[in-house]
Amino acid sequence: MSGIYARRLSVAAATAALAATSALFTAPSAQAAMPTPVSAATARTYLGQLTVGAEGSSSGYSRDKFPHWITQSGACNTREVILKRDGTNVQQDSSCAAVSGSWYSPYDGATWKAASDVDIDHMVPLAEAWRSGASGWTNAQRQSFANDLTRPQLIAVTDNVNQAKGDKDPAKWMPPSSSYKCTYVRAWVHVKKYYNLSVDSAEKSALQSALSGC
Repeated sequence: MSGIYARRLSVAAATAALAATSALFTAPSAQAAMPTPVSAATARTYLGQLTVGAEGSSSGYSRDKFPHWITQSGACNTREVILKRDGTNVQQDSSCAAVSGSWYSPYDGATWKAASDVDIDHMVPLAEAWRSGASGWTNAQRQSFANDLTRPQLIAVTDNVNQAKGDKDPAKWMPPSSSYKCTYVRAWVHVKKYYNLSVDSAEKSALQSALSGC
Protein backbone atom coordinates (compact mmCIF):
# COMPACT_ATOMS: atom_id res chain seq x y z
CA MET A 1 0.00 0.00 0.00
CA SER A 2 2.84 2.36 0.77
CA GLY A 3 4.10 2.15 -2.84
CA ILE A 4 0.64 2.83 -4.23
CA TYR A 5 0.17 5.68 -1.78
CA ALA A 6 3.52 7.17 -2.75
CA ARG A 7 2.62 6.94 -6.44
CA ARG A 8 -0.70 8.62 -5.74
CA LEU A 9 1.10 11.45 -3.98
CA SER A 10 3.49 11.74 -6.90
CA VAL A 11 0.64 11.87 -9.42
CA ALA A 12 -1.26 14.38 -7.30
CA ALA A 13 1.82 16.58 -7.01
CA ALA A 14 2.44 16.40 -10.76
CA THR A 15 -1.18 17.24 -11.48
CA ALA A 16 -1.07 20.21 -9.12
CA ALA A 17 2.17 21.43 -10.67
CA LEU A 18 0.68 21.13 -14.17
CA ALA A 19 -2.42 23.03 -13.08
CA ALA A 20 -0.30 25.78 -11.54
CA THR A 21 1.79 26.04 -14.70
CA SER A 22 -1.32 26.17 -16.87
CA ALA A 23 -2.73 28.93 -14.70
CA LEU A 24 0.31 31.06 -15.42
CA PHE A 25 -0.54 31.01 -19.10
CA THR A 26 -4.33 30.93 -19.04
CA ALA A 27 -5.31 33.14 -16.12
CA PRO A 28 -6.28 36.69 -17.10
CA SER A 29 -4.22 39.52 -15.68
CA ALA A 30 -5.48 40.44 -12.24
CA GLN A 31 -7.51 43.62 -12.35
CA ALA A 32 -7.49 46.15 -9.55
CA ALA A 33 -10.51 45.64 -7.32
CA MET A 34 -11.76 49.20 -7.55
CA PRO A 35 -15.54 49.38 -6.94
CA THR A 36 -17.30 48.76 -10.25
CA PRO A 37 -18.37 52.03 -11.88
CA VAL A 38 -21.82 52.55 -13.34
CA SER A 39 -22.55 51.12 -16.79
CA ALA A 40 -21.77 53.09 -19.95
CA ALA A 41 -25.50 53.73 -20.46
CA THR A 42 -25.87 55.09 -16.94
CA ALA A 43 -22.68 57.11 -17.32
CA ARG A 44 -24.09 58.71 -20.47
CA THR A 45 -27.25 59.61 -18.55
CA TYR A 46 -25.24 61.00 -15.64
CA LEU A 47 -23.04 63.01 -17.99
CA GLY A 48 -26.12 64.69 -19.42
CA GLN A 49 -27.13 65.70 -15.90
CA LEU A 50 -23.82 67.26 -14.85
CA THR A 51 -23.51 71.03 -14.73
CA VAL A 52 -21.40 72.31 -17.62
CA GLY A 53 -19.37 75.46 -17.09
CA ALA A 54 -15.96 77.04 -17.35
CA GLU A 55 -13.43 75.37 -15.08
CA GLY A 56 -13.01 77.19 -11.80
CA SER A 57 -9.87 78.75 -10.41
CA SER A 58 -7.12 76.89 -8.58
CA SER A 59 -6.77 79.88 -6.26
CA GLY A 60 -6.60 78.73 -2.67
CA TYR A 61 -6.10 75.09 -3.56
CA SER A 62 -3.87 72.93 -1.39
CA ARG A 63 -3.67 69.17 -1.01
CA ASP A 64 -3.77 69.84 2.73
CA LYS A 65 -7.38 70.92 2.27
CA PHE A 66 -8.16 67.32 1.25
CA PRO A 67 -6.84 65.38 4.28
CA HIS A 68 -5.96 62.01 2.81
CA TRP A 69 -4.51 58.69 3.77
CA ILE A 70 -6.43 58.88 7.01
CA THR A 71 -6.54 55.93 9.41
CA GLN A 72 -9.15 53.39 8.29
CA SER A 73 -8.72 50.73 10.96
CA GLY A 74 -5.98 49.85 13.45
CA ALA A 75 -2.65 50.91 11.97
CA CYS A 76 -3.95 50.89 8.38
CA ASN A 77 -4.42 54.12 6.47
CA THR A 78 -6.25 54.55 3.18
CA ARG A 79 -3.18 53.94 1.03
CA GLU A 80 -2.40 50.65 2.74
CA VAL A 81 -6.02 49.53 2.46
CA ILE A 82 -5.97 50.15 -1.31
CA LEU A 83 -2.58 48.45 -1.72
CA LYS A 84 -4.00 45.37 0.02
CA ARG A 85 -7.26 45.52 -1.94
CA ASP A 86 -5.74 46.00 -5.37
CA GLY A 87 -2.70 43.74 -4.99
CA THR A 88 -2.11 40.02 -5.19
CA ASN A 89 -0.60 38.04 -2.28
CA VAL A 90 0.06 41.26 -0.37
CA GLN A 91 1.81 40.77 2.97
CA GLN A 92 1.78 43.58 5.51
CA ASP A 93 3.97 44.16 8.55
CA SER A 94 2.76 45.07 12.04
CA SER A 95 2.40 48.73 11.03
CA CYS A 96 0.25 47.70 8.03
CA ALA A 97 2.94 48.59 5.47
CA ALA A 98 2.92 46.35 2.40
CA VAL A 99 6.23 44.45 2.44
CA SER A 100 5.58 42.07 -0.45
CA GLY A 101 3.05 41.29 -3.16
CA SER A 102 2.39 42.32 -6.74
CA TRP A 103 0.29 45.07 -8.26
CA TYR A 104 -1.19 45.19 -11.75
CA SER A 105 -1.74 48.72 -13.04
CA PRO A 106 -4.72 48.77 -15.43
CA TYR A 107 -3.75 52.23 -16.69
CA ASP A 108 -0.71 50.87 -18.51
CA GLY A 109 -0.77 47.08 -18.09
CA ALA A 110 2.39 46.97 -15.96
CA THR A 111 2.90 44.71 -12.94
CA TRP A 112 5.05 45.78 -10.01
CA LYS A 113 6.57 43.85 -7.12
CA ALA A 114 7.38 46.78 -4.84
CA ALA A 115 4.74 48.98 -3.22
CA SER A 116 7.08 51.94 -3.72
CA ASP A 117 6.49 51.66 -7.49
CA VAL A 118 2.76 52.12 -6.99
CA ASP A 119 0.74 55.29 -6.42
CA ILE A 120 -2.85 55.47 -5.28
CA ASP A 121 -4.56 57.60 -7.90
CA HIS A 122 -7.56 59.77 -7.19
CA MET A 123 -9.70 59.06 -10.26
CA VAL A 124 -10.97 62.63 -10.15
CA PRO A 125 -7.85 64.47 -8.97
CA LEU A 126 -8.04 66.66 -5.90
CA ALA A 127 -7.16 69.86 -7.77
CA GLU A 128 -9.69 69.00 -10.51
CA ALA A 129 -12.34 68.51 -7.84
CA TRP A 130 -11.41 71.86 -6.30
CA ARG A 131 -11.92 73.61 -9.64
CA SER A 132 -15.18 71.73 -10.19
CA GLY A 133 -16.93 72.64 -6.96
CA ALA A 134 -15.00 71.21 -4.03
CA SER A 135 -13.58 74.64 -3.18
CA GLY A 136 -16.95 75.30 -1.55
CA TRP A 137 -16.95 72.14 0.55
CA THR A 138 -15.99 71.78 4.19
CA ASN A 139 -12.68 70.11 5.04
CA ALA A 140 -14.65 67.12 6.33
CA GLN A 141 -16.38 66.75 2.95
CA ARG A 142 -13.06 66.99 1.16
CA GLN A 143 -11.59 64.38 3.49
CA SER A 144 -14.39 61.97 2.64
CA PHE A 145 -13.80 62.56 -1.08
CA ALA A 146 -10.03 62.02 -0.79
CA ASN A 147 -10.43 58.73 1.10
CA ASP A 148 -13.53 57.30 -0.61
CA LEU A 149 -13.39 53.49 -0.57
CA THR A 150 -16.99 53.07 -1.77
CA ARG A 151 -17.02 54.88 -5.10
CA PRO A 152 -14.55 54.13 -7.97
CA GLN A 153 -12.32 57.01 -6.86
CA LEU A 154 -9.13 55.31 -5.64
CA ILE A 155 -6.97 52.84 -7.55
CA ALA A 156 -3.40 51.53 -7.36
CA VAL A 157 -1.43 52.32 -10.52
CA THR A 158 2.13 52.76 -11.79
CA ASP A 159 3.62 55.78 -10.03
CA ASN A 160 5.03 57.63 -13.04
CA VAL A 161 1.81 57.10 -15.01
CA ASN A 162 -0.12 58.67 -12.16
CA GLN A 163 2.37 61.53 -12.11
CA ALA A 164 1.91 62.03 -15.87
CA LYS A 165 -1.83 62.30 -15.28
CA GLY A 166 -1.39 64.91 -12.56
CA ASP A 167 -4.60 66.90 -12.21
CA LYS A 168 -5.65 66.58 -15.86
CA ASP A 169 -9.21 65.77 -16.90
CA PRO A 170 -10.03 63.32 -19.75
CA ALA A 171 -9.80 66.07 -22.37
CA LYS A 172 -6.08 66.29 -21.56
CA TRP A 173 -5.18 62.80 -20.36
CA MET A 174 -6.46 59.25 -20.70
CA PRO A 175 -4.90 55.94 -19.60
CA PRO A 176 -2.24 54.68 -22.05
CA SER A 177 -4.02 51.29 -22.15
CA SER A 178 -6.90 51.68 -24.60
CA SER A 179 -8.66 48.65 -23.11
CA TYR A 180 -9.17 50.53 -19.84
CA LYS A 181 -10.50 53.81 -21.21
CA CYS A 182 -14.15 52.77 -21.04
CA THR A 183 -13.85 51.80 -17.37
CA TYR A 184 -11.93 55.01 -16.72
CA VAL A 185 -14.53 57.39 -18.13
CA ARG A 186 -17.40 55.46 -16.51
CA ALA A 187 -15.64 55.83 -13.16
CA TRP A 188 -14.88 59.50 -13.79
CA VAL A 189 -18.53 60.33 -14.51
CA HIS A 190 -19.71 58.15 -11.61
CA VAL A 191 -17.56 60.11 -9.16
CA LYS A 192 -18.42 63.52 -10.59
CA LYS A 193 -22.13 62.73 -10.47
CA TYR A 194 -22.03 61.40 -6.91
CA TYR A 195 -20.21 64.48 -5.65
CA ASN A 196 -22.16 66.91 -7.84
CA LEU A 197 -19.02 68.25 -9.49
CA SER A 198 -19.21 70.20 -12.73
CA VAL A 199 -17.55 69.51 -16.09
CA ASP A 200 -16.15 71.95 -18.61
CA SER A 201 -17.16 71.73 -22.26
CA ALA A 202 -13.93 70.11 -23.51
CA GLU A 203 -14.07 67.56 -20.70
CA LYS A 204 -17.70 66.72 -21.51
CA SER A 205 -16.90 66.29 -25.21
CA ALA A 206 -14.01 63.94 -24.41
CA LEU A 207 -16.21 61.90 -22.07
CA GLN A 208 -19.03 61.73 -24.63
CA SER A 209 -16.63 60.56 -27.31
CA ALA A 210 -15.12 57.88 -25.11
CA LEU A 211 -18.48 56.66 -23.82
CA SER A 212 -19.85 56.36 -27.35
CA GLY A 213 -17.37 53.55 -27.92
CA CYS A 214 -18.25 51.66 -24.72
